[in-house]
Amino acid sequence: MAHELTVMMLTWEFPPRIIGGISPHVYNLSKSLAKNDVKVYVVTCDFPGAPQHEVVEGVEVFRIDSYKNPSPDFATWVYLMNINMQKEAAALVNSLDGKVDIFHAHDWLVANSGIGLKHVFRKPLLATIHSTEIGRRNGIHFDYERMIHETEAWLTYEAWKVICCSNYMVSHVKWAFWLPEDKMIMIPNGVNIQEYEKNQNVDLSLFRRRFALPEEKIVLFVGRLVYEKGIHVLINAVPKVLEKVNAKFVVVGNGYMKEPLSNLVKSIGLAHKVIFTGFVDDETLRNLQKCADVSVVPSLFEPFGIVAIEAMAAKTPVVVSDTGGLSEIVEHDVTGVKVYPNNPNSLAWGITKVLLDENYANRLKNNAYKKAQEKYNWDKISQQTKTIYETVLNEYSKSFWA
Repeated sequence: MAHELTVMMLTWEFPPRIIGGISPHVYNLSKSLAKNDVKVYVVTCDFPGAPQHEVVEGVEVFRIDSYKNPSPDFATWVYLMNINMQKEAAALVNSLDGKVDIFHAHDWLVANSGIGLKHVFRKPLLATIHSTEIGRRNGIHFDYERMIHETEAWLTYEAWKVICCSNYMVSHVKWAFWLPEDKMIMIPNGVNIQEYEKNQNVDLSLFRRRFALPEEKIVLFVGRLVYEKGIHVLINAVPKVLEKVNAKFVVVGNGYMKEPLSNLVKSIGLAHKVIFTGFVDDETLRNLQKCADVSVVPSLFEPFGIVAIEAMAAKTPVVVSDTGGLSEIVEHDVTGVKVYPNNPNSLAWGITKVLLDENYANRLKNNAYKKAQEKYNWDKISQQTKTIYETVLNEYSKSFWA
């Protein structure tokens, strides 16, 4: 290969557009790949105020017109956005004289454009499956969900390899789409520990007062306020925790459960103990993670659990539900506390266990910090990803496709 390894990543979200975990994943992975001598083009959706083309630490980012006309529903918008994405990405590949070795699609939202580009340019397609519809919905119940499920299945079928971020997710995706073992690759998600080390000059005790009284312990939840993230389990555990500890619950994120849950909190007379902050900027989030006394990830379905490793990087003890990717990240009583999923009593037990025993909490967070450093660093992850790219290109060069 004369030119450097060149990859085009397709994603519907990329900073400053942040909807879920795909955005930080692609952002960190692409930057680390660029440091490891991979030329990365990211094609993503436009966002108000963000440039159409920019270079972010060696990564070329192209934001395409993601279809502004009104769509009757989200599915239609995704379909039309893909038509624009494929058209603009194809023009970009042509402007590079076809020098793109691999297309790498993230989740079903860019399946149509990824598969189209694969066939137009006859280059291998890789797919990272961050989550599945069957997992999020605990089954397929409606045509709308079936459409997403079938799109995911089609993407995994067309992909040369399918990357998942946990062993749990590998077996789940293999089961959901009937995939052969040798098509699956596990590469974990990562965290940028440096982000938590910088900004040491912030007065955290002063910052903390914006959210809690000095005598209150902070229990932090970060995530979308949707059923599968288990936020309702935490809210139901609040009174049980307060019986034993004076605590303040800080809930960061947005979602359809925000309104009903804040009404529930008011109705049980605990509005002064639970804050819904909505979406916060990165710096505020990191400072919150640093000064929280415990971080809680009570998900019912969790492919990976990136907020758990963020808490580890911030040196905050974690309490997680023993499910999905979280089960692999946390070793019970060593790097965190595991509790039964969808069980407010168990969750309250885990939270109070950490809050009432300072030595225990310190031991957990120190062990967890070490693990985040060793296992979940982006440099290591991008090297693993680059190796997969090289393997795929090697197989491709021997195939009838090349």
